[in-house]
Amino acid sequence: MSYRTRFAHGVRSRAPGLAAWAALLIGVLDIVRALVPSLRGTRIGEIASVLPGTATTLAEAASLLVGILLIMLSHALRRRKVRAWRAVVVLLPVDAALEGLRWRHPVAASVSLLLFAVLIAARGEFYALSDPRSRWRALWNLLALGAADVVLGWVLVASHHRSFAGRPSFGDQIQHVVLGLLGIGGPVAFTSERAGDLVYFSLAGLGALTAVTTIYLALRPERPVAALSEDDERRLRALLDRYGRQDSLGYFALRRDKSVIFSPSGKAAVAYRVVAGVMLAGGDPIGDREAWPGAIRRFLEEARRHAWVPAVIGCGEAGGEAWTREGDLDALEIGDEAVVDVAGFTLEGRAMRNVRQMVKRVERLGYTCRVRRSGDLSEAERERIGRAADLWRGTETERGFSMALGRFGDPADSGCLVVTAHRAAGPQDEQTPGGDVRAVLHFVPWGADGISLDLMRRDRDADPGLNELLIVRALQAAPEFGVTRVSLNFAMFRSALARGERLGAGPVLRAWHGVLIFLSRWFQIESLYRFNAKFGPVWEPRFLVYPAARNLPRIGVAALRAEAFLPPPGRGWAGGLPLRRRHGQAAVPRFLSHAVVGGSGGPDDRPETRRTA
Repeated sequence: MSYRTRFAHGVRSRAPGLAAWAALLIGVLDIVRALVPSLRGTRIGEIASVLPGTATTLAEAASLLVGILLIMLSHALRRRKVRAWRAVVVLLPVDAALEGLRWRHPVAASVSLLLFAVLIAARGEFYALSDPRSRWRALWNLLALGAADVVLGWVLVASHHRSFAGRPSFGDQIQHVVLGLLGIGGPVAFTSERAGDLVYFSLAGLGALTAVTTIYLALRPERPVAALSEDDERRLRALLDRYGRQDSLGYFALRRDKSVIFSPSGKAAVAYRVVAGVMLAGGDPIGDREAWPGAIRRFLEEARRHAWVPAVIGCGEAGGEAWTREGDLDALEIGDEAVVDVAGFTLEGRAMRNVRQMVKRVERLGYTCRVRRSGDLSEAERERIGRAADLWRGTETERGFSMALGRFGDPADSGCLVVTAHRAAGPQDEQTPGGDVRAVLHFVPWGADGISLDLMRRDRDADPGLNELLIVRALQAAPEFGVTRVSLNFAMFRSALARGERLGAGPVLRAWHGVLIFLSRWFQIESLYRFNAKFGPVWEPRFLVYPAARNLPRIGVAALRAEAFLPPPGRGWAGGLPLRRRHGQAAVPRFLSHAVVGGSGGPDDRPETRRTA
């Protein structure tokens, strides 16, 4: 490739960013001029006067509205939206023709034509698609709000008939309303300056609202409905049968509110959901590692095609290396997964004294445990345990995305492991949904020889220590089911908590440790780490993969919404924050574990449960 070709390609690739910055600058200057009229004769006003889009009649009449629209358009240009490119390509020649005819701003006309030529040359760089449904929604929004604006505007004008200068006809009033919505003065004159200003700015505000909402609907990113088809699920299960032991989170790709994209060979796949313009994947790619690059490239191509921000939450080291290498992405360690080696687990020794005493205490209170495959449960048992788990969830919404399956007792999940704690039910318990069931753990398969914690819930009125009993019995029974490794909870920022309390920790690490301890008053950060550490696990780091630091806030919001800790726009706070009460039980946020992400119980959160038995 010659230097000239490389230079031309570099200019074209930078065109969306440069066009976005130009639109943003024009919009800001328009807003400044509209809000501070005294600047129109200053150097800022002179600079703004030679920029395209500021010398049209609409811009002169309502520069504030133009500034807002240009700023919105700049965001769409930066994201390489093809609709934004089409709008600008149509706008610039019209603007140049108007300036040429009026000959007031020949420099502005020249700049408009220059930008038009650059955008035409770089048309291939604007390829991102918007939601195909949004163009119709934008049209209906324009028609509906436009009609409502005309009616409301006429009512507003007619209500000030006592301030009319003369006797304007009904047609003059409608014309005044339509022009007012565009920010232009109409044929109706008012004897009161106050009435005239009120009508003008009210009409301009209605027009601005309609224009802004229409532009937003036309340019917003596509939000496809995530759904796993039967064929995709069948193909994913075939990959998990062969490669499922690679990642403890692999089985969670079978959530039916996820979409999936396969590599060209079909030997690897990435499960994802699009939330708030973020194409969010969870865990490592599934399948043959040699085919991972193909699945990752297809994932990134799909994100680029729709101007989505690609991101991965909870991937392991192998997956993180593949994502960063193939996608030129960055990785951030967000915590550690607790994995217990079944062969090395024992209740003997001083380190296990706390757990051993807690288990013996709970057993003396009359609790027993049963460990079974989900497929071995009767239909009545599955229904009873499922109802009890829903009751103990504590929130209206089932949470989860990356580390939760989101269902219980499905016939397709017969290989899952169910651990239940029982206590003889008294007369007062006969009407409870779970009967004698007091707590439940649900593990999904992790290959042929592993299980991964999906759900951990218990009756809030049950005695402390049930979770310890359930985990111990699951680990002790694991060899009977051919299980050699068990993935427990995910502890957010575990390494910072562990290193921050050590001798010699630096001031930055100690400060971050203090922040985490402070947040642990409301969220189970430290207590979850301490709970997991009781069982002597191996800590496996998990990462967040992202394109750039500026995308982190957006990715964080998308992750919270995907995990159902933030409601989607226009909905209430059920299942999210602030916390609600359900069935008289506190809804505790547990975003920091497999159980947490699934909206499950996690470690006991009452103060007395953290005492040594």
